[in-house]
Amino acid sequence: MLVDFNTLPEDSRIWVYQSDRKFTDDEIQEIESALAEFVSQWSAHGSGLEASFLTKYNRFIIIAVNQGIQATSGCSIDASVSFIQSLEKKYNVDLLDRMNVTFRLGEFIAYKPLIDFKKMAKEKAVSENTIVFNNLVNTVGEWQDFWEVPAKESWHSRFF
Repeated sequence: MLVDFNTLPEDSRIWVYQSDRKFTDDEIQEIESALAEFVSQWSAHGSGLEASFLTKYNRFIIIAVNQGIQATSGCSIDASVSFIQSLEKKYNVDLLDRMNVTFRLGEFIAYKPLIDFKKMAKEKAVSENTIVFNNLVNTVGEWQDFWEVPAKESWHSRFF
């Protein structure tokens, strides 16, 4: 069951997928339409999931589930990954590679392989104050508080 993202409790489970390129506005409209259809029909053990989604900065897809109502199952998680893989194929993007870093360079959002980000840190092209997107957050509350943070406050801190 699709609900307004802002109505989900802070302990709702969340998955953040980052694209290796910025989506166009037209692609975002198509993706949001597909997300609405998927989330509306998403279920676990035959029961609908109270879930929602957001797209941010034409680069991130965020899916969340209120597990206090109905917990996700292995099959429902597999269905969501399959859906994300279908988006990867349709739009020729990478959404599942967690070995990449997305961060702010001024108002620009940059995307680099982890090895390049480490090199940038060593060369001081980015600093511990660089805003990074911590896609390892697990709940809506963590996403609200710890998704866009200075690198020194995330797992990225090990590079400084």
